[in-house]
Amino acid sequence: MQTQTTPQAQVTGRSLEHPRREEIRLEDVLHALADPTRMRVVRTLAEEPVEVSCSVLDLPVSKSTTTHHCRVLREAGVIHQIYRGTAKMNALRREDLDALFPGLLDSVLGAAALQDGRVGGDRG
Repeated sequence: MQTQTTPQAQVTGRSLEHPRREEIRLEDVLHALADPTRMRVVRTLAEEPVEVSCSVLDLPVSKSTTTHHCRVLREAGVIHQIYRGTAKMNALRREDLDALFPGLLDSVLGAAALQDGRVGGDRG
């Protein structure tokens, strides 16, 4: 798989691999979104207008498990991660996902919100 790194990551020497837009596959995105904890990360990022650090992600799992879930989302092309100093910043790849799979992200986020209303909250 060809990957891309950001110019900032190249300057700092700390790079994270991300799939290029044309390499993002629907089955990988759906697999990443199928986990309640990862869905919670995506929902949090969808509400934020800017990148957020991993510490902002309030998850009921250990730090190492949070790192794992973010890695799955990054490798699937759902989120973008970049180091800013010592903080790993996260952002939803909304533009890429909307270009590749129009309406998917909004549909999944809307369905998650409806499910919360129906069953009383997420499982993640």
